[in-house]
Amino acid sequence: MRLVKDALARRAMSLLGFLPGLLVLLIVTGLFLKSRAVLGVQPLSKLLFGSGWHPLKGEFGLFPFIMGTVWVTLTALVIAVPVSILTAVYLSEFAPRRVRESARPVIDLLAGIPSVIFGVWGVLLIVPLVARVAPLFGSYSSGYSVLAGGIVLAIMILPTIIHVSLEVFSSIPLSLREASLSLGATRWETARRVVLRKATPGIVAAGVLGFSRAFGETMAVLMVAGNVAAVPKSPFHPGYPLPALIANNYGEMMSIPRYDSALMMAALVLLAVVLFFNVLARRILIRLERRAR
Repeated sequence: MRLVKDALARRAMSLLGFLPGLLVLLIVTGLFLKSRAVLGVQPLSKLLFGSGWHPLKGEFGLFPFIMGTVWVTLTALVIAVPVSILTAVYLSEFAPRRVRESARPVIDLLAGIPSVIFGVWGVLLIVPLVARVAPLFGSYSSGYSVLAGGIVLAIMILPTIIHVSLEVFSSIPLSLREASLSLGATRWETARRVVLRKATPGIVAAGVLGFSRAFGETMAVLMVAGNVAAVPKSPFHPGYPLPALIANNYGEMMSIPRYDSALMMAALVLLAVVLFFNVLARRILIRLERRAR
């Protein structure tokens, strides 16, 4: 009887472990089925690379929104990755134990703040700051721009990158650090030439996870990016990311033919990109763990 119970429990746990993957597959399938209507009218290449977004005329070009998402996300990574890595290096290699233990709850708290709070903070502080700074670079901006969205997103993805980087640094054997120090290297030289070099795959994985986190963010970006359906030409120009497009327009779709299908295609593109980069980051982390063993 105990063997039967053990076999049933094992199969039940296997089913539960398989369930998350099945849910992702069902979501992808549902989005694809809902987007078939617009695919039957316009080819995929025109949807992805078309610049015209005129639902009343049946034009659903997603290229401005894809580029808006890319602009905002890359701006956030350029700001967040160096700060996150240097913070992780300090906490891992230089900070006293009391500082390190005090910083971790703060980082976790920052990760738990609702995105709408970041959006309000961006509207109140970042948007006016960008509007004042833009003339210094020979550009005019209302403040609602790619740069404002990138700064807000950078703050939001800091905890993700810092946390993963700290885990990667902790997996590096202490003997490597001691060997470097015994040869006369300073702590900074050890961190730069040993720890960072050894942790490069993990740092890449942390950046990829940050990219995935930023790529799918909705509320904060919707509030500060400007939401103009045009390809941004500079960080001071407004952008219109895919998540903001879906959130802004989903309630209006019922009265326009194929509008819902076009939004489902946008959601499918967004999901495909996020899944790809999450899987890529996971594979990099698995390789890093195998090397550490």
